[in-house]
This record gives sequence, structure tokens and C-alpha cells, in this order.
Amino acid sequence: MGWGCFKGPSLDSKSKEEVMPYVVTDACIDVKDRSCIAECPVDCIYEGGRMLYINPEECIDCGACEPACPTDAIYWADDLPENKKEFKRINKEFFIPIGNLHGANKLKDTTMDHPEIRDK
Repeated sequence: MGWGCFKGPSLDSKSKEEVMPYVVTDACIDVKDRSCIAECPVDCIYEGGRMLYINPEECIDCGACEPACPTDAIYWADDLPENKKEFKRINKEFFIPIGNLHGANKLKDTTMDHPEIRDK
């Protein structure tokens, strides 16, 4: 599973852009409290090496994760502050090399991160 370059379709279509409900941001980096995972009814929050990521294709927009996060790292995508807007893209691109696994419990490599998070 390589990251390669992020060109081409996959989770990049406009329809997928419009349905991105919740986004994990930089307040999760090197914290990964995991309270949000316990609250998620559909197992759409995946653990990376340095932070958690929400799969936009699996999230049902229930909002259970947002209040569970003690670091306020989770935002509804439309409410992202200007300085955190890149995390919408980062969360989406995290899933390009792994695809849609239909549940975070199926991800075996929990050390991988989006390149921009890994290299921070």
C-alpha cells in the first residue's frame, strides 16, 4: 500500500466532496484519545500512526463523535475554521491507498498516516 501521488479519482468526486460530514483535525495529532471511536455507531473512525481519520463514505453524520472528543479535534465539515480546512482533504485522501474497508476494525496497519501528517 503506497501513497504515491494523489492524482486521479477515487474519493475525489464532487458528490463525495459534498457528503463529507465530520473531519478530524490537527488537535488529534499525537493525542489519539479514541473517545470518539467508542461513540461511533458505524466504526468509521480509523486510527493512523499519529492521528485518527473519519472515512467520508462510511460516516452517517450522526454527530456522536464530535462531543466525545476531549481535544475538540472533530468538526462538522461545513464548520471547519479557515485554518483547518485542509483537514477535509487530508481525511479524504487518507483512504485513497486503503480503499473503503467498511469498518475501521478491518484496518490492520495502524501505523500509516497521510504524508502531510506523517511528515509534520
